Amino acid sequence: MESLCIVGNGGVSTCQAFTRLDTTRVGSRPRAQLGFGCFVRERYKYGNLVIARSGRSEVGNSKDGNFAVENEKEEKRGGLILGPERDSSGSVIGFNLIPPSGDGGVLESHEDATTGGTEEADIEGAEKVQTRVTYNIVFVTSEAAPYSKTGGLGDVCGSLPIVLAARGHRVMVVSPRYLHGGLADKNFAGASELDCHIKVYCFGGEQEVAFFHEYREGVDWVFLDHPSYHRPGNPYGDSQGAFGDNQFRFALLCHAACEAPLVLPLGGYTYGEKCLFLVNDWHAGLVPVLLASKYRPYGVYKDARTILVIHNLAHQGVEPAVTYTNLGLPSEWYGALGWVFPTWARTHALDTGEAVNLLKGAIVTVDRILTVSKGYAWEITTVEGGYGLHELLSSRRSVLNGITNGIDIYEWNPSSDKHIASNYSVDDLSGKVQCKIALQKELGLPIKPDCPMIGFIGRLDYQKGIDLIRWATPELLEDDVQFVMLGSGDPLYEDWMRATESTYKDKFRGWVGFNIPISHKITAGADILLMPSRFEPCGLNQLYAMRYGTVPVVHGTGGLRDTVQAFDPYSKGGLGEGTGWIFSPLSKESMLAALRVAIMTYRDHKSSWEGIMKRGMVRDSTWENAAVQYEQVFEWAFIDPPYIN
Repeated sequence: MESLCIVGNGGVSTCQAFTRLDTTRVGSRPRAQLGFGCFVRERYKYGNLVIARSGRSEVGNSKDGNFAVENEKEEKRGGLILGPERDSSGSVIGFNLIPPSGDGGVLESHEDATTGGTEEADIEGAEKVQTRVTYNIVFVTSEAAPYSKTGGLGDVCGSLPIVLAARGHRVMVVSPRYLHGGLADKNFAGASELDCHIKVYCFGGEQEVAFFHEYREGVDWVFLDHPSYHRPGNPYGDSQGAFGDNQFRFALLCHAACEAPLVLPLGGYTYGEKCLFLVNDWHAGLVPVLLASKYRPYGVYKDARTILVIHNLAHQGVEPAVTYTNLGLPSEWYGALGWVFPTWARTHALDTGEAVNLLKGAIVTVDRILTVSKGYAWEITTVEGGYGLHELLSSRRSVLNGITNGIDIYEWNPSSDKHIASNYSVDDLSGKVQCKIALQKELGLPIKPDCPMIGFIGRLDYQKGIDLIRWATPELLEDDVQFVMLGSGDPLYEDWMRATESTYKDKFRGWVGFNIPISHKITAGADILLMPSRFEPCGLNQLYAMRYGTVPVVHGTGGLRDTVQAFDPYSKGGLGEGTGWIFSPLSKESMLAALRVAIMTYRDHKSSWEGIMKRGMVRDSTWENAAVQYEQVFEWAFIDPPYIN
């Protein structure tokens, strides 16, 4: 009987599972559908996996001698044992990897480890090891800080590429070159025009675009230049609302991003066809559709992979169905983007509800899907959080993961922050009360170092739960507290902030607008940060707050639930654990109850409060931690051939 030899760096093992087996090497890209997906996580721990035919049962005696054991010591070290898994009839249906003796038992089954398993793979436990495989990575995004930013998307695409480049990957970021006619235009001053103009065919004509480039912190920052990006406002609209040609502007971005790795000789050579596209939100949603419909049929990008990162599912790039012909896609691909609104959402009786949905097209054609927190990855598969795409996302749950965003620990560092009155650290918290006193002076509030100060920083809109704050404020301010808010958005809430400030002159301050230095000062000076968001894909302010020893009180949703650990004073023998408070359900009463417990703890249990502060300050919120998890998903993306369904 011929034996099955499993050869790793640690040695060789056999099992009598087959009567005949041709010599085969399992390379660095095992196929998940063959049941070898679990090798992905372990192959670097144990070495390369080799399946070989042996004419005898003894280890190392194959006919050609390719896999002979060098010496007895090497044989004793052992390798991976491949144990067959059989059904009730005795037929082999899969395999389990068994590590050498002393390594802790059987590895996870192939069903749990492959991308085709029934449960979502857990990547938060990924080991923090050096980069094992490097990739040519192309971020496609509508914004990237510091060049352009309106929220968390800009932060992610401004920070994560730098960390991945530092870990050995070659990274390009493709984003529009926005010129608004204001001070922000100077952000692009370091980018030089490349001698490369291309023509993009979409929207019934030929569009000529240019590229600008800046190499900074190991990343190729590539900016697409076209007159449609040169106008006042922000990347998406102005005071009159969203721009009417946003579909055109971001379709142009997607077409150009597909060409950039092929035509731009950055650093002397192009990125080439074998690259990994990270497409962010609906603005980049056409990229995987274009690769599947216009490039791969002609042999281009056949080895490329695409990963969709969903930062906010509420925005999907939906436009009337007649606009499909403008996108530059083959007519037979309409089904990938086709979308029908439910009856209740249609505007009139003759409205058929037919539309195109760019984010849906990405979900249908992309290889893997990521969200910015593990909790949000689950929420978008539910009716409440899926915004009509929950069934589609549920069907792709096996390739859906969540990775919590990191923060810039150099910009947000209480020990070196230049915006705050006094620096402090987890070893010396004395400077925090000085930051509170300085904030009280600047805002004209009574100087009361022992008065609990609550802060809020964010958009003034329905998503952020401002209506709850509005209705709870009179009751909250009956207590001896101070409340500071910073934000802009709905004029109704802006006017409410001004009116509340005039009513509660000694307790409330509302700063309408957004100011970076003030946001740092509130984060450092406040004792409690309130975040009653209805949904929050990740959230960054609670991460900033914990780093500054400001205790978050948050609604239990999305990334807020993932990142804030509820305080428990009785755990660990009375020493306590947790970094804040989580309230649920989303109601005024529930929020007020959590705030009152936090205020009581601040006043009456100083040692417990200090423990909460310190646990938040030492929490690992770095992008390096997130980058390790992204790399695991990159490996998974290359296990199988490009996904097209």
